[in-house]
Amino acid sequence: MAFTKIENERMNEHYYRMEHSSGLTVLIYPKKGFRSIYACIGTKFGSIYSQFDFNGKRVTVPDGTAHYLEHKLFESEDGDAFSKYARTGASANAYTSFDMTCYLFSCTDRFDESLKILIDLVQSPYFTNETVAKEQGIISQEIKMYDDSPDWRVMMNLLQGMYHNHPINKDIAGSVETIAEITPEVLYECYNSYYNLHNMVLTVVGGVDPQEVIDIVDRNIKPSVPVNTSIILPDEPYSVVKHYTEQELPVAVAQFELGFKEDSAGRYAASRELIATSILMNAFAGESSPLYRKLQDEKLINSGFGYEYLDGLGYRAVILSGESRDPKAAAEIIDDAVRSLHKNGLDREAFENARRVVYGKQTAGFDHKQSIASELINCE
Repeated sequence: MAFTKIENERMNEHYYRMEHSSGLTVLIYPKKGFRSIYACIGTKFGSIYSQFDFNGKRVTVPDGTAHYLEHKLFESEDGDAFSKYARTGASANAYTSFDMTCYLFSCTDRFDESLKILIDLVQSPYFTNETVAKEQGIISQEIKMYDDSPDWRVMMNLLQGMYHNHPINKDIAGSVETIAEITPEVLYECYNSYYNLHNMVLTVVGGVDPQEVIDIVDRNIKPSVPVNTSIILPDEPYSVVKHYTEQELPVAVAQFELGFKEDSAGRYAASRELIATSILMNAFAGESSPLYRKLQDEKLINSGFGYEYLDGLGYRAVILSGESRDPKAAAEIIDDAVRSLHKNGLDREAFENARRVVYGKQTAGFDHKQSIASELINCE
């Protein structure tokens, strides 16, 4: 099997891509001078996959199933994966997002053993009534913790205010009630649908030899047969559910998020769109922007003010967030600035400054293994 080398001569950076015979996409980004290695394997199965078609069968699963499955895959008949990583000295973790579930580790030695653990982890499901029931208490506590988190609640309140039908308006971990509906059969159905190597990506970044990675994959991977699986998303109107939500929590300063919903057309934004939006938002709301200075001068924000571009299957939005003594006043100023932007466009100098800032941030990302790995997986 041959690698495809992807190069950026301007940055003097490159990585290797391979479609392994098992169906797994392998991305390897060697970094000279790096002792440590970061590895991540991801599947395109996240919290919004609450309805999908599997080989012609419509499947509906309880909210929080993807996150629950993430937890349970660390257990197997021959022990817990975290215990195995502890013996190799690797630091391991996992996360579930709206669109994806990823399992990862970083290490400085015994890489071959740690990568074997990672590969085994996603290929050896072990779900029983007893182990699934035991996990409900653990995840219920995690859900309650997030219910008390101002950062999480303000984001979910925003999404529930913006989206009528799209499952992005549901908590990634689900609710105490929905996870009680999860059974081993549900987990196995989701595993068989989406933990297929043809739907998965392995990325390795750091001081690593590409051939060594492939040799480990060759020795440990189990070939898989492609399955016909596709997400089912409800129709989502362009309008929002409501324009304002308020929730009281014990915080010193109120937190706010202001979202501008876009029509996603059921696809991910192209790289050009993402970069263009980054430049636009930096010029509009970055630390050098007139909007930022005005909000600071009127003491309506602090240094935590920022923005992000939320993008995925069937959802897309620009979100501005921060802490404020008067969130409504801050929102009114932001709304006025948006109307001015629509009317007058961007100042040429502001655009050029923002473009340089974004370029600098993108360039700096090449020095961070986790950032590189995340970008590689997200682009697949």
